[in-house]
Order: sequence, then C-alpha cells, then structure tokens
Amino acid sequence: MLEFLLASENMPFSVALAVMFGIALLEGALTLLGAGLSNLVETIIPGSPAVDVDFEVDFDVDVDVDVDVDIGESGDGFEASGGGLSKILGWLYIGRVPALVLLVVLLTIFGLTGYILQATIHGFSGWLLPGWVAWMPALAVSLPLVRWSAKGISKIIPRDETSAVSSDTFIGRVATIVIGTAKDGKPAQGRLKDQHGQSHYIMVEPDLPNTQFPSGSHVLLVSRNGHLFKGIEPPNDALIDE
Repeated sequence: MLEFLLASENMPFSVALAVMFGIALLEGALTLLGAGLSNLVETIIPGSPAVDVDFEVDFDVDVDVDVDVDIGESGDGFEASGGGLSKILGWLYIGRVPALVLLVVLLTIFGLTGYILQATIHGFSGWLLPGWVAWMPALAVSLPLVRWSAKGISKIIPRDETSAVSSDTFIGRVATIVIGTAKDGKPAQGRLKDQHGQSHYIMVEPDLPNTQFPSGSHVLLVSRNGHLFKGIEPPNDALIDE
C-alpha cells in the first residue's frame, strides 16, 4: 500500500495531499500568532473578499491591489468579466467561498481522484499511468467535483452584503494587538473586525505619550493618519468585541 502511495507515477497526487496537510498546519500556526493564512490568500486571489493587511518588519509595506472583476449570479453559475482566469474563478465560486477553503478542497479532491484513477488502472492492467499523463484526467474529473463542493459550501457560509469597507469606519472600534508592543513612535500590528465580521490587520500606536500596549492588549481606535491608527485603553469593557 505504501509503495503504491509513494510511487513516482503518483507523485502529483502525493504532493497535492502533502501540500493540503501543510496548509492546514501552517494555518493553525499562523492563527496562533494572530495572522491567518486565509487572509493572505484572500488578498491575492481575484474575486475574493477584500482584506486590508498591513505588515511592518522594520519597514512599512503597503499593498494596494485593484482588481476589476464583476461577478453576477445567473442561475447556479456565474458571469465574470476580466478574461478567462476570472471566468474560471467565478465558475469555481471564488468570491462566494473563501479561497483557502477552495484550495484545500481542490488539492484534496485532485489527490484522491488521482489515486483512485491509478488504482483502477492498476487493478485492470497491473501498471500505472506516468504521472505527467495521469494528472490531466485527474484534474478534468476534479474540477466539476470542486465546483459541486463549492456550491454546497457557499450555501452554508453566511454572505455579507458587502465586504468593501472604508478604513475610516475603524475609528471607534477596538483592536487587539497581535504582534509586537505598540509604543509612541513604534506601532505594532493589531487586528479588528468590521461591521461584517471580517478581520483586518492594521498598525496601531498609542495616542497618549508614555503608553504601551503589549501583545494581547485591547486598544480603542480614536484617530487615523494614513495607514497608521492611534488608540487608547478602552474606558469600558463592554466595547471589547471578543
């Protein structure tokens, strides 16, 4: 059994399943650090809900991605503008199902479909298709299954009326410091949820001098200067949205 799973002819499928497990482990590790992998994926896949992510590691990086993709529901399918890639992404329900979830589903179905295909061929003929040949029919069978799975997942995932929010609406909300210690002149990374329950990662600095907010602290945002937010200690625990 192990020899079959690790056969060179099955390399595309073993790699797909290994990557799937790797994503699961990485997502768990990053979640503990306060920065989920899913947020990063959502920012780089066209048609995915937008997430504002600002990182600082001894320097500031501001990424502004402008993707014009119109996705409209027509029956149970999608109409998308922006080229063939956008149409494929719309067909796979990107924008209605988190991109990381779809990636995991694709890798899982592709890997399992490939193994089933190779096992069937081996059972009838006693040999395996070369990996560079086997991946094509496996992918062709996988894509409709991925779409069918995504359609089912989309029905159980709550949909926001819109995921596009202005950073100005963050003022008055409470963020949690997730990486570093926020000091005067030395911002740290904070996380907050908007009115749709979507997470955003921002840079936070104390509004008052001689104040520090270590990791895990709650900060009430009171002003904004570009991508930098300033905050104070929440005067009331009722403001904290856990």
